[in-house]
Amino acid sequence: TTFTPASACAQTAHPTPAMADLPSPPTRPLERQPVRYGNTAQLRLHTPALEDAAEVLQTALRANFETAEVVIADCPDLTQAPFNLAAPGICGTPVLADIGGVPNLTPNVKRNKVYNFKQIGKLVGVPGAFILGAGAGSSRLVGVNSELMPNTNLATGNILTTYGRIDKDGEPLVQHYESNEFAILMNVLASKGEPGKVLKVTASKRTGEKNFTNCMRQALAAAYGDKPVGVGGAFVIKKGKAKIHIMPDFSETPLETDEQVAKWLKFYNFPSPLTCLTTFVSHDPGLALRVEHTHCFSEHGAGGHYHDDTTPDEVEYEGYFILAERLCRVDQPGKEKE
Repeated sequence: TTFTPASACAQTAHPTPAMADLPSPPTRPLERQPVRYGNTAQLRLHTPALEDAAEVLQTALRANFETAEVVIADCPDLTQAPFNLAAPGICGTPVLADIGGVPNLTPNVKRNKVYNFKQIGKLVGVPGAFILGAGAGSSRLVGVNSELMPNTNLATGNILTTYGRIDKDGEPLVQHYESNEFAILMNVLASKGEPGKVLKVTASKRTGEKNFTNCMRQALAAAYGDKPVGVGGAFVIKKGKAKIHIMPDFSETPLETDEQVAKWLKFYNFPSPLTCLTTFVSHDPGLALRVEHTHCFSEHGAGGHYHDDTTPDEVEYEGYFILAERLCRVDQPGKEKE
């Protein structure tokens, strides 16, 4: 399958049906409880002091890794290797967005669920956003189902997004994706892409059972309870290997159980270095959130959905994270008629 560049897609002027009726964000101040307008909801997240969050995360990581450190630092220039992001930082009005969801994929795919990052940027109140995260590519562009690693700067037009798919020979293929269109489900951090103070997290030699992001998310959940804390950012697996999956094309038969989904997915043990784009939320306040989602890409053709590292004795992580101020739930499955 040949990937169609964004410029060619623009000429065909495809509608984006899932986004057509989304209302504008509310102008009133957001509360800690979700404020719903149409099929979109927003809420103000709990934002503990960075010093407090750093202590919580470091304590948890040191119980799961041989060495770990969490410090407040100036965000480095993330446009440089090994991060290779489309903006230098992740600061400036950070917002998490959870769009669509797994019910758009299973048991049967809903092909009409097509979205665009430009519309999402406006919807979350950051129209020129730098967007990173994890989700699904548009089959209208790729030709098949795919994993998407969004890495796009709406202000500059710099699209460094990649996608992973299974080729006609059954082999994984990770390539550049030249569009802001996506489909089905997506979890992103949207910000102004500016430098600023962030949480620098390093960890190596995993001794526990939790993966890198799961350890941090569970720590925040234990510390802050039903006060949802949202985190977004990027990290690099500098050493070792990781368990990654890539979705094949849409299933011809309904995927009714977790076992059927696991059998359908294609799993790989990819080598480092891997650049990972992640969002996670400590508590779901009744919005059917995907509370943790991480995708990765590389310069050596590896990428997809991150599960965990497979070489705990040698793994090494380094990441930069920001606490999101707000969360926007867009087109929640099952809420279409509300």
